[in-house]
Amino acid sequence: MAQKILLVDDESNIRDLNALYLEKEGYAVEHATNGTEALARFAQSEPAMVVLDVMMPGMDGFEVLRELRREHDTPVLMLTARSEDIDKIVGLELGADDYMSKPFNPRELVARVKRILHRVEGGRKPQNAISVANLSVDKARREAKVDDNMLQLRTKEFDLLVAFVENPGIALTRDQLLGSVWGYDFAGETRTVDVHVQHLRSKLNRAKVQIETLRGVGYKLVETPA
Repeated sequence: MAQKILLVDDESNIRDLNALYLEKEGYAVEHATNGTEALARFAQSEPAMVVLDVMMPGMDGFEVLRELRREHDTPVLMLTARSEDIDKIVGLELGADDYMSKPFNPRELVARVKRILHRVEGGRKPQNAISVANLSVDKARREAKVDDNMLQLRTKEFDLLVAFVENPGIALTRDQLLGSVWGYDFAGETRTVDVHVQHLRSKLNRAKVQIETLRGVGYKLVETPA
């Protein structure tokens, strides 16, 4: 049976476009145009995941998320049209699993939905061992290997690598990496991310992956062509 995704957004064009891409990947999609309808649809259909817009008339996305988290741990991907980090920080603190800023590529939305659902399968058991091509990372042991060769990584280099291997092929902004690895209360600049990426790249020279620079955006981890 197809996994069901609940799309909550008051903009019909965004809902319809995202639904088109998700349905192409085999998901069943439910629609809701506002917060009240979202909670009603959720109760009726019990979706595997919710894609939830922040800015909606009446009950906004934060209020919907608060209500959902009273009794449910269903994964929620938040969408925000504002560039300020406060929306993202509040959403994560309320229990959102991820966030995306509008406008975005629907293909990235599908990739994030897949990643989140894959991660929560099996009752939200943490996935400690992750492999991408010939690179393997064990989060519990804090070990990383290329083939059978152990990588000598510093603490933040390892944490940065984890962020990449958990999101293969997905564009990660410098702010996202800064928040994920250093924390949102970190007083440094995004240049810190660039420096650590340079160091990490030098240690992945034998891996069949590479960290691509996305000009004006950030980075993403991709497998290198055979």
